[in-house]
Amino acid sequence: MDHPELVTIFGGSGFVGTQVVQLLARAGYRIRVAVRRPDLAGHLRPLGAVGQVVPMQANVRNRESVQAAVKGASIVINMAAIGIEKGRQNFRAVNVMGARHVAEAASAAGAERFVQMSVLGAADDSASLFSRSRAAGEAEVLRAFPGATIIRPSVIFGVNDDFFNLIGNLVRVLPVFPLFGGKTKFQPVYVGDVAEAVVAAAEGRARPGKVYELGGPEVLTYREIAERVLRDTKRNNPILPLPTAMGALLAIPMALMPKPLLTVDRVRLLGIDNVVSDAAVKEKRAIAAFGIVPTPLDAVLPTYLWRFSQNGQFDRQTA
Repeated sequence: MDHPELVTIFGGSGFVGTQVVQLLARAGYRIRVAVRRPDLAGHLRPLGAVGQVVPMQANVRNRESVQAAVKGASIVINMAAIGIEKGRQNFRAVNVMGARHVAEAASAAGAERFVQMSVLGAADDSASLFSRSRAAGEAEVLRAFPGATIIRPSVIFGVNDDFFNLIGNLVRVLPVFPLFGGKTKFQPVYVGDVAEAVVAAAEGRARPGKVYELGGPEVLTYREIAERVLRDTKRNNPILPLPTAMGALLAIPMALMPKPLLTVDRVRLLGIDNVVSDAAVKEKRAIAAFGIVPTPLDAVLPTYLWRFSQNGQFDRQTA
């Protein structure tokens, strides 16, 4: 039986968004996926019954399109954000003002619940412009929709992630792995667990107006993560520790690429710890608050990092 409620999800065609749409569809919700390019969101339709998942054109920079997308929705989820600036798609326009537009529209439309996807480490005083923009976006959301729930995951892992796949690509193409911020701590969290938390918040199983921090069961340094990738790809590239200042210099020409692997701001992020705070755990604003047992890296990483090994799938067959 179809759920009577309509959910509008911005950025629902992405890595985490696709998982969220799938869970919502299984729960029977009607889902409107607001994206800039609906023609590229066709993969979402089969996740639900015929007509249950409907991609719709909307751009968070455009108020009118946002207002049209949230019309009639009782739940609104905003996952639209960018990690690299390009043209009009800059941090302020998307991560800050875009979040504001969605929250204001959701409030005006009478939505009951609002979930804002952010990142662990979002802070007004961060050295990273990206992290500062995410913190500003959170503030705009809570100003427009005080009962919103903010979800802040650490780096997310899963088949199509940006973090571990990037490291895998680097160890495949570079004879030596350059390590910036090797002592920085991360708490990788599985994409499926993040999606479950988002859906739980959307269904009202979170305290209104609170910020939840999501991390996995392991806290690892960036060096330990690189070593884990090398192990799972069966490679022995030497690791070369380098100062972050050198990484920033190397990132300057790379930023000119159509899809840069590294930017100055991303180098800064590699120097900032990304772990769940003690306060979040104590105040029950961590992943356990949703009744989720976090998935360990070893249960998932080997299932997709093999593609970066010397002989791809054949290394798996002869292991």
